Amino acid sequence: MNRIARTAALGGLLAGLALAAGAAQAAETSAGERLFDATTLSLSAQGQVQAAPDKASITLGVQAHGATAGEAMRDDAAQMNAVLGALRKARIADKDIQTSNLNLGAEYAYEPNKPPRLTGYQASNEVTVTVNDLARLGPTVDAVVGAGANQINGVSFGLKNPKAAEDAARKAAVAALRDKAELYAAATGYRVSRLVNLSEGGGYAPSPVRPLMLAKAMAGAETPVASGELTVRVDISATYELAK
Repeated sequence: MNRIARTAALGGLLAGLALAAGAAQAAETSAGERLFDATTLSLSAQGQVQAAPDKASITLGVQAHGATAGEAMRDDAAQMNAVLGALRKARIADKDIQTSNLNLGAEYAYEPNKPPRLTGYQASNEVTVTVNDLARLGPTVDAVVGAGANQINGVSFGLKNPKAAEDAARKAAVAALRDKAELYAAATGYRVSRLVNLSEGGGYAPSPVRPLMLAKAMAGAETPVASGELTVRVDISATYELAK
């Protein structure tokens, strides 16, 4: 056999060996995947802790009416400037005051069988205020109402730094997940071999906006505010490999 023939034969042999090895590896991988899939456990759990809020956000503003759009806007601006002045006197920093809504609209009177009749204009201006000292929340509300605020849409409570509460919730979630995995493994005749993957969802979120009643503030008494507690929750899911 000449050199060319020997080289071709050797190449064919090597190619055949490579194909055989690839097929064997694929079969082994497939078998391994089937075994792995047959002995895994996918679970989810949650952990939550209670935390006392240390800040609040409140949306408040003014609403004014006028015969013309310009008159309504001027009156609204004058009232809002007074409200902003009251907020600064209450030691609310400028960075904690943000305009959240500014609106101007026409007002109409509606009568049966007649076209709408323009009666004037309504202007409104709202700001969202962050109060970092909850002891000052009630007095701040009283101050802005006294300065002319006639719109308060609610209050929400939060945490300045939620990390500690989130980490505590994470530990609780992991402990619950591990207990659940061990229970399922034992109940099915297996043991937990290793953690394959872990993912997290959820986490800290401020409390939903709650209405804040103004009856006492407008009557001259200090507005009471109860901050309660926040629930900080973390959801996790994981896959465990089981073994006999």
